[in-house]
This record gives sequence, structure tokens and C-alpha cells, in this order.
Amino acid sequence: MVNTKPAKRRSGAKKAKPYDQSPRTWAERRRDFTAAYRNIPRAFSLVWQADRTSTIFMALLTLTAAVLPVSQAWVAKLIVDGVVDAINAGVSVQQGVRQVAPFLLLEFGLLTLGAVLSQGRTLLDHILHGRMAHAINVQIMQKAQQLDLYYFEHADFYDKLQNARREADYRALGTVETTFTLVQSMITLASFAVLLLAFNPLIALILFGATIPSFLAQTHYSGLYFRLLTWRAPEFRQMAYWEYLLTVDSSIKEVKLFGLSDPLLQRYRETFEYFHNEDVRLAQRRSLMSVLWGLLATASYYIAYMWIIWETIAQRITLGDMTLYLTVFRQSQMTMQGIFGSFGRLFESGLFLNNLFDFLALQPRMAISANPQRVPRPLQHGIELRDVSFRYPDKEEWSLRHINLIIRPNEKLALVGANGAGKTTLIKLLTRLYDPTEGQILLDGVDLREYDLDDLRRTIGVIFQDFVHYHATVSDNIGFGQIEHLGDQQRISSAAIRGGAEPVIAGLPDGYATMLGKWFTEGQELSGGQWQKIALGRAFMREGEVLVLDEPTAALDAEREYEIFQSFRELTAGRIAILISHRFSTVRMADRIVVLENGHLIEMGTHADLLACDGTYARLFNMQAEGYR
Repeated sequence: MVNTKPAKRRSGAKKAKPYDQSPRTWAERRRDFTAAYRNIPRAFSLVWQADRTSTIFMALLTLTAAVLPVSQAWVAKLIVDGVVDAINAGVSVQQGVRQVAPFLLLEFGLLTLGAVLSQGRTLLDHILHGRMAHAINVQIMQKAQQLDLYYFEHADFYDKLQNARREADYRALGTVETTFTLVQSMITLASFAVLLLAFNPLIALILFGATIPSFLAQTHYSGLYFRLLTWRAPEFRQMAYWEYLLTVDSSIKEVKLFGLSDPLLQRYRETFEYFHNEDVRLAQRRSLMSVLWGLLATASYYIAYMWIIWETIAQRITLGDMTLYLTVFRQSQMTMQGIFGSFGRLFESGLFLNNLFDFLALQPRMAISANPQRVPRPLQHGIELRDVSFRYPDKEEWSLRHINLIIRPNEKLALVGANGAGKTTLIKLLTRLYDPTEGQILLDGVDLREYDLDDLRRTIGVIFQDFVHYHATVSDNIGFGQIEHLGDQQRISSAAIRGGAEPVIAGLPDGYATMLGKWFTEGQELSGGQWQKIALGRAFMREGEVLVLDEPTAALDAEREYEIFQSFRELTAGRIAILISHRFSTVRMADRIVVLENGHLIEMGTHADLLACDGTYARLFNMQAEGYR
């Protein structure tokens, strides 16, 4: 039976509750508020970088809209007083209308201006949202490309990436919009406050004070909501993974054949329901508290309402004044609630933006030379590993231990060993995807850490066994091996020929312009061996000093493998070639063979030398040879 329960949390995570609901101390709340509101200027910086013109217009609209409410309330007072004066003066209807008409036209103009400002803001919101989403996605992708391979091999990195992506553009733009709204509301409230304080300071205090409890409740639940979503990042990623398995070509065949569709879909559903129910419970509590504290605010308004009616009946104020003050009472309280609501939204958005800015603050772990050198071309002395040891971060066991090796210019070296012996790890060190934990790797006598990293990687052409199937044209799939020469069709064709891909390309409907893969219109899917020939072409596209082939012929038939390695020396002439393969018919063509076992270099020599030693290599070779007899 397939287990359909949501996956357990990582070891060390809290198990008693789905997320941390413990009460926050005042110190913790103060830190949360400080961190959240500190992100406001950073959000403005993001929006400013995304679209300066729209940001400026948004600010101008905000300032204009801020003075509209008090202007409309004042004009409404003038209309009412004008009507009352006309009635008391006993003038004709026509004359009374003429007296009030200018105020009506002014009010119509203010309402029209308000509608224009509202639509203008909606338009700017739409423009800025598209710009922000693009700008933030670009920053996240740029940051990801700056980080070391270390991050991509740890689950916590993907949790951070998930949290950084979640609502980032919405929260950043929302922070700016809310800040503009807050400024507008505070200007409006200041204009209302002048009238309210002049009328009755106590009434002003009651109206404003009654909105504070609702604000405190909203910020409390905003913090809970943020902590809930942050806590769930691994489960959200797992749901996305199950969705991926059920919807892409690379996995759908096995999913169907093994009958995994329903069990995986059930896991997806149950995980969603489990967390959705938590969402609903939190939203219910939040709504209940909002209603209760909202009743307090409403009661305070009606206290003020009764007071103004009392004053009007006592003839201490006019009907126009009553209209003005009732409008101001209602709108001032709504504005005050809006201000506190804006602070609450800023707090919640600021918490989410912490995830984005924390991700963007990640730094590569590998040291970068202050004065990086260019790689010499051609190489004069080759590669030297001096007592190199390596273990992956957060791991106790060593992946490589005390490796000493010299690879001379133009030498063809093969790496042999069981899975997990350290072959691919050694390649990661040579290409500086990681740095050695101990020891040095020298290229022409200079530590790899002293070279410009981009130039170093341009010097090395690599094709890993898990090479990428780019859903792009044939030209792109090969040209990506040397991106600055992507438009050089002659170079791409030459690389394809050397990798053995030319016959494959000749059989495609549009040749080098054919779209590969099935994700896009008219895409052509290739067999495993055909993809591998395209990938070999990609490796040969790079005219570097070192060529690394990690299981380059694993998906090729024996005949094509023989053809490639018959011309192996010609294809790699003038370059160091490092070959990883489990096929001994391949590695025997190398100048030297290095045997790794449990991270140690245990044997080294030519094919004949190692057979004569009758050690590990000889045993493995004879076992494989026996399988063909």
C-alpha cells in the first residue's frame, strides 16, 4: 500500500504542532516589526529600478487623491448650507438653484477627478506589477547563478528559493502601493483632524482609539500566517514535484506503467487538504477577531453620530455643519482603520520580503581572488593535484583523500572505479565547482583559486553523464557549449561532426533549426544515443585546453562507441583529455589509467601495466571481459 500521508518534517523540526504558534515575547515582536518595516525602503528601491516613470506618476496621483475627501466633504457642506439659506431667505427655486449650482459643478468636478485618479492608479498598478514580477525573477535567477554548486545540492537552499519566490513581486509592489496609500490616508486624516479637534477633541480620541485593537489583532495573525507559509516550504516543494512527475514527458511513461498516477495524485490531494484546513482555521480566527474589534469601532462611530445629532437639534451647529461632521466622522474613522490596516499589510509584506532579501543576500562559499589571473594558452605544464582531500560540506566522511596526480599537456587520462569511488567529485574539483578541503590543484603551476573563474571554465569542456536535454534547436543544443560562438554555424557543424551527431541531424526535418524535445511546437524527440551524440557535439564546441568526458558513450551502441574512440586522439589533439567510463574497451585507449577506490588513488599506469600488476584494475577488467565470452 502506498503511504499517502504528508511527508514528515526534516529531523530536528518541531513535531508537536504543524507550525510555531507559541506566543511572541515583546522583544521578538519588536525584532519582527523592525525587520519588516526596514524592508519598506528596499521595496521602494526594487520598484524604482523596475519602472521609475510609473513610480513617479504613482506618487503624484497619491498626493492629489489625498486632498479629495476633505474637499468633497467641504463642498457637500456648502451645498446643504446653500439650500438651507435659500429656503430661509424665501427666494425663488430658480434663484436658489443658481446659488447652489457652482457648488454642484465643483462637486461634480471633484468626483470626476477622483474617478480619473482611481483609473490612473489601476493602470499604473498593472504596469508596475508586470515590471516587478520580471525584475524580481531576474534578480532571483542572477543570484542563483552566482552561488556555488554547494547550495544546489542541499534541500535547505530550495526551501529558501521557494520562500523567496512566494509572492515576492506581489509583496514588493504591495509594499509600495500600501505606503502610497498610507501617505495619502495620513494627509487626508490630518485634514480631517483639524475639523474634528476644532469640534470636540474627546470625540476625535474615541473615534481614533477604537481602531487600535483591530490593528493589533491583524498584525498578530499576519505574523502567524507568515510563519505558517515559511514552515511549509518543503511540503509545497514536494507538491510541486508530484505535479511535475504527473505532467512531464520525462516521467509520465514510468508513472503510467507502474500505476503511480492515482497514488501520487492522492498524495498531492491529501497534502493540500491537510494544509488547506490549517489555512481555513487560521482565517476563521482572524475573521472572528476582526468582526469583534470592528464592532467596537462601529459603536464609537454611533456615539459620535448621536453627539452630532444632539448638537444640531440644540441649534449649536447648522445642517451643513452636521453633514460635514457626519461625513468627516465616518471617513476619518475609515481612514484611521485604513491607516492601521496599511501598517498591518506593510508588516505582513515586510515579513515575506525578508525571505526575498535573505535569499538575495546569500554569498558564494568559494573564495574569489582579488587579482584573478587569465589561464595561459596553450598549457605548458598541465594539471597537478597536491595531496588533495575533499569532503562535502556538512558531511563527515571523506570523498577524496590524499590524491597526488600530475596530468601532462596533451595527455589522455582515464578514471576508473566503482560508483561512489570519487571520480565525478574529482571532476567537480578540477572544474572548480568545489574547492579542495585540503591540498591544492595547480594549473600550469598556479592554484586554480588564483584564476578568473569564468576564464577557467572556458578553458575546460565538460560533458557529464547527466547532461541536459535542452528543449531548444539543434544549433542551440550544440552551440550552448561555447555560448559566445552560438552564431557561428561552421563551428557548430564541425563540433557536431566530431561528436558523431551529423547523421542524426541530417535525418531531422529542419536540420540544425529543428526543435528538440516535445515541450514546444513541432519538437522532435531523440533516442538516448542520439541525445548523447548531440551532447558530445556540445563538448567539442568548446575549444578549451582540457576536455572532460564523464561516461560519454553510455547510451551509444558498441559500433558507434568504437568509431568515436578510434578517432579519440584526433578529436582531442593538443588538449588534455580526461575520460570517465565503466567500459574498459574505452579506457584502455588512454595514455594512463587512474584507479580510485573509496576516495583513494590505489593504482595508476597504462592498460598493459595495470594488467601486469594483477590488482583491482585487472580484476575488474577480467570480470567485464568474462561477460562478453
